[in-house]
Amino acid sequence: MTAEEKRVLEEKIINVLKNIYDPEIPINIYELGLIYEHKVDDEGNVKVVMTLTAPNCPVADVMPQQAKEEISYLTGVKSVDVEITFDPPWDQDMISDEAKLELGLL
Repeated sequence: MTAEEKRVLEEKIINVLKNIYDPEIPINIYELGLIYEHKVDDEGNVKVVMTLTAPNCPVADVMPQQAKEEISYLTGVKSVDVEITFDPPWDQDMISDEAKLELGLL
């Protein structure tokens, strides 16, 4: 996979993540700051490191699985690994400015 193909695929991954919403907050998981890392290797394997708004989040199984499934549909993706971490713990400072405006936090 060329550097350009990886760049295009990473943009598509971001778009997929921007279409997955936390059911408790009407903002997508990317703008909420729940995605800590996303990368594609030369073979098309995708690794996503994400968190949840709280360790006991009611959608702890659903959102990571949805991200994995939807990314796996992208052309060029060989495999998807979604890792959940709570280090560092999520807080409202991780929300994008655009999302903060939508939530009335700015």
